Amino acid sequence: MIFKKAKQSRVFQDVVEQIQDAILEGKLKPGSKLPAERELKDMFNTSRGTLREALRVLEQKGLIEIKLGVSGGAIVKEVGTDPIAESLALLVQSGNISLDDLYEFRIKLEGGLAELAAQRATPEDIRQMREMMAEAKACIDKDDIDGFLIVDEDMHNFLGRISRNTVFQFVQKSIHDNIHNYYNTFLPMDKASCIENYNDFEQIIQALENKDSQTASRLVMDHVHRFNLKMVVEPLT
Repeated sequence: MIFKKAKQSRVFQDVVEQIQDAILEGKLKPGSKLPAERELKDMFNTSRGTLREALRVLEQKGLIEIKLGVSGGAIVKEVGTDPIAESLALLVQSGNISLDDLYEFRIKLEGGLAELAAQRATPEDIRQMREMMAEAKACIDKDDIDGFLIVDEDMHNFLGRISRNTVFQFVQKSIHDNIHNYYNTFLPMDKASCIENYNDFEQIIQALENKDSQTASRLVMDHVHRFNLKMVVEPLT
């Protein structure tokens, strides 16, 4: 039997933890169905209300999916990053992160990420970065600031991919996919700023091509620092 009677002093938490552990340890495989509600209730020696609430928590965590109907039930999902990404995205989108906190986090994250990217970049990575730079240059030539910022986001995220570190890549993408509200509210972007940004990436790509991890890290941290200084304290009107 996978499950045992829940500890009566912490029934709800114990039910959640037992099912979660069974999924994370591979005892319950993705796509498999949990026992029927009546069986689970007897296994855990708990009430139907407590069991259903525990299953809702597990669904919110992205570990199971509750399907209705005759053939429905609690289906085990593949453990992934979607719930974490959604939570981090909402946190950034909410604007509840201070500019100082966001700056400190980004400068440490992206400095380390650039160091790994320089060590691991392939000729194909460099080629793709230069293609994105061509797109960025076209946006500058057309005075398309919004278009430039989209390409800039792609280039930041691509640095995460080049690092070949899934954690760095995930966090980097979650931040940059949802940071627009800060830019729109606090960062006055004009053509001169786009050109400065473009020139920064020219140097960063050169450091990647040279496998110069220290220079790549320094350049990215300097880039984040200078553009953070451009952030205005009062929201833009």
